[in-house]
Amino acid sequence: RFFCFNTDHKVIGVQYLVTFVIVFGLAGLLAMVVRWELLTPARDLGGDAYNQVMSLHGILMVAVAVAAVLGGLGNYCVPLMIGARDMAFPRLNALSYWLIPPVAVLLLTAPFVGGWDSGWTAYPPLSVVNAGGQVLFIVAIVIFGLSSILGGLNAIATILRMRAPGMTMLRMPIFVWSVFAASIISLLFTQFFAASLILVLLDRVAGTQFFEAAGGGNPLLYQHLFWFYSHPAVYVMILPGFGITLEVLAHFSRKPLFAYRAAVAGFLGIVVLSGVVWAHHMFTSGMANFMQIPFMTLTELISIPTGLVFLSALGTIWRGRLWLRTPMLFALAVLFNFAIGGVTGIYLADVATDIHLQDTYFVVAHFHNTLIGGTVFAIFAGIYYWFPKMTGRMLDETLGKIQFAIMFIGFNLTFFPMHMSGLLGMPRRVYTYSEGMGWDLWNLLSTIGAFTIAAAVLVFMINFVVSIML
Repeated sequence: RFFCFNTDHKVIGVQYLVTFVIVFGLAGLLAMVVRWELLTPARDLGGDAYNQVMSLHGILMVAVAVAAVLGGLGNYCVPLMIGARDMAFPRLNALSYWLIPPVAVLLLTAPFVGGWDSGWTAYPPLSVVNAGGQVLFIVAIVIFGLSSILGGLNAIATILRMRAPGMTMLRMPIFVWSVFAASIISLLFTQFFAASLILVLLDRVAGTQFFEAAGGGNPLLYQHLFWFYSHPAVYVMILPGFGITLEVLAHFSRKPLFAYRAAVAGFLGIVVLSGVVWAHHMFTSGMANFMQIPFMTLTELISIPTGLVFLSALGTIWRGRLWLRTPMLFALAVLFNFAIGGVTGIYLADVATDIHLQDTYFVVAHFHNTLIGGTVFAIFAGIYYWFPKMTGRMLDETLGKIQFAIMFIGFNLTFFPMHMSGLLGMPRRVYTYSEGMGWDLWNLLSTIGAFTIAAAVLVFMINFVVSIML
């Protein structure tokens, strides 16, 4: 039943999780290729191949971060948590998952028709004139966006209409609130990414000139449409991760969640503000100068609802009787990693510092601290926490702690040096660099850290297989 069209929300949740664990592994292998190329200034891959590998790695990791928690743990746990028999629209739920395999096939087929080298952002004019793999990328993302919209709609309907008697909104588990908030963002904003890519596709195949300045188009239009979705998408990725983290912290601190209503208000505040901060990605793009200060202010305001969530987390562990099992260790790491990502984000929100740091490895370090350090660590916390519920078996605790130690060290060894190379001016999306720039040591450390993360994921796979087979 796990390999066919099934409407059971638990089966669909497992299908999502297994699929995205595989996708995460593929994206990780591509990351190893990227880091190997940057280990030294020597040119091994060449620019075209490197850009294609980097682009495929980026979109696969974004897909994992967007859908693994909402589609996997969200599908499995939310109906159980609110006392519903299933999702509101079971067949639509199954369709949401079965739209994913064609997406994976299209993305993995793209390198065989020339690939694409525009990164996951697909900025024109490069995305309009590059190889044919770009078309497969566009079709894949439009299908993936449809899956996200249908999944968000289903989750919202389930949470609003199918709660058990007595389960009021303010009695729902905090993870359910995080899924609800992320689903609102997914439902409202995803179509803007799809619309921007459809316009790129029309420029490629129909001869339109939406983004060609010489033909009356505007290249900045794409960036506005793209980031109007893609910055809220960050919160689609991290909000469910926050929900998992708060659930795990409360359980393993052996006390109720602190400031539950403040955490809920934080989630809803993030939803409201997420749609009005997109242009801080465009301070150096040539947009009108009068827009810079308002977007800088709005971007920094979003730290207030995020701070409420952190207040809830810190208050929960304060004076708690902490039980440092594997899920708890990963949840505590989420707080540490995301705090670094949040603090570095302040520099990128300020116009003056962003002008210096824009498109450097400081930006790469920042968003990996939020998405990998926050979302992926939270996914592992959730898997270790709910694995017995899903399978009736326990993951080995010793192997879990070994994985955590290796992964935490490897993660910080990978991305802390990127802050330093970014401050020294190393641009992102480059496959080679000159000696004597001061970047060699930091790239060496980042590459060692990346392979350390790979070793940690290998430990998890061994733990998973042993737990299932024995």
